[in-house]
Amino acid sequence: MGDAVSSDSYTPQQRTRYRNRLLRDLELFDHHLQHAEFVDEGTIGLELELNLVGDDMQPLCCGEEVLSELSDDYQSEIGAFNVELNLPPQSIAGEGLDIMQQELEERLAAVRVAAGKVGAHVAMIGTLPSLTTEFLRDPEWMTKENRYRALSNSIMEARGELVRIDIAREEHYHEDFEDIAPESACTSMQLHLQIAPNRFADAWNASQAIAGVQAAIAANSPLFAGYRTWHESRIPLFSQAIDTRTVELVNQGVRPRVWFGERWITSVFDLFEENVRYFSPLLPEDRVDSGTPLMTGESPALHYLNLQNGTIWRWNRPIYDPHTELSHIRVENRLLPAGPTPADIIADAAFYYGLVKYFSEQTRPVWSRMSFEEAEKNFNAGARDGLNAMISWPTLGRIRVKDLITDHLINDAQKGLLMLGVRRDLIENYMEIIEGRTLAHQNGAIWQLKALSAAGGSATHPASQERRAAIAKVLRRYLELQATGAPVHTWPVTFTD
Repeated sequence: MGDAVSSDSYTPQQRTRYRNRLLRDLELFDHHLQHAEFVDEGTIGLELELNLVGDDMQPLCCGEEVLSELSDDYQSEIGAFNVELNLPPQSIAGEGLDIMQQELEERLAAVRVAAGKVGAHVAMIGTLPSLTTEFLRDPEWMTKENRYRALSNSIMEARGELVRIDIAREEHYHEDFEDIAPESACTSMQLHLQIAPNRFADAWNASQAIAGVQAAIAANSPLFAGYRTWHESRIPLFSQAIDTRTVELVNQGVRPRVWFGERWITSVFDLFEENVRYFSPLLPEDRVDSGTPLMTGESPALHYLNLQNGTIWRWNRPIYDPHTELSHIRVENRLLPAGPTPADIIADAAFYYGLVKYFSEQTRPVWSRMSFEEAEKNFNAGARDGLNAMISWPTLGRIRVKDLITDHLINDAQKGLLMLGVRRDLIENYMEIIEGRTLAHQNGAIWQLKALSAAGGSATHPASQERRAAIAKVLRRYLELQATGAPVHTWPVTFTD
């Protein structure tokens, strides 16, 4: 959404001027793609969003204070109880994954130290289970920055009515909100893959094809506001929290801003063109007001196109980055939850990068044998049911996702990682973690649901004090086990007190 936004509301004149400049940026981007040289190093990167909680395991709105103790590698998030850390881009070859895990552990440790100074604990989890509806209705939930107020104001203005959250699986949560507060519950890890423009379509299509598998194996968000919902409830929660459409617009087929997409692509330009064609600007911030330069080195900054892209939340988002010398393009894989441990996170990253490489090199790629509609259904099934999901796969038909992973995809990911030059011992280590989750039938979501039952919370009403006490107990144990660094499939469902 940009680092700085000068206002929290905009006039019709500003919106019209922004639209005209956005169209010019799109044409400039097309020309730049055709004629410029781009970085082609295949580097990887990672962003991670974190929750801050007090001794009582309730969210603690101290993000600003925690960030004051940290460097610029850490950023604010829309929730005042969140912070984000960023890892620098690097090569995946050789020991790259091991280096990434070490850097992640070091930066997590720094956040924990900073949080400790203000009496907070760091929770690396997809949706913070101790969040309550009452907390999300308190205006203090939001970080006090223009860009967040502007985003919430623009979404509510476009929608014209309250935000409805309606998610059901084992239990049914449905409430209305006066702003986009539920979005702050969605803490994710975001994987970046820099790739040459002429190879982008293959990487993006591969990412879309495996999205359901990713959501299933890594699910870590089964509890929202005390309710047992989808195993990866971030997916419907995020989609609904910042949906600008009324029911009538949904019925008319208007596209959502949190979007899986609707087709396989042939170029990165396809996605940016859709951004301009289908979506009205949410934050029509002028380039000069935001402090964005016209050029970054020899590359156009494309302020208007990038700001528009930042307010359309594809689960695999295209990124144009005007570098100081050559610009670059990357895929931002946004669908995975935070946690449970650094080892789990890097295993998920290895699985993703390996599969994208393997499928991108196929002469008859998986997406040429799968309809886009099937890929989207797989994504929703993986998010809803986690390791219990049934999905569709070319030549295999309907198959349990855990069988697809153990019998086919781990081997494919290993091949892809070998193509990328990853050290064999690291490949074995991280793929053993992925396999371990399927064999133990335990990822973060399943552990949380088992732990809630063991804590005596499953038979209680979701909004009861008994359920809230059980969730606090579960989260406290989760943090204890998270601190050990052991992968989640090895975690016992026991309590220390």
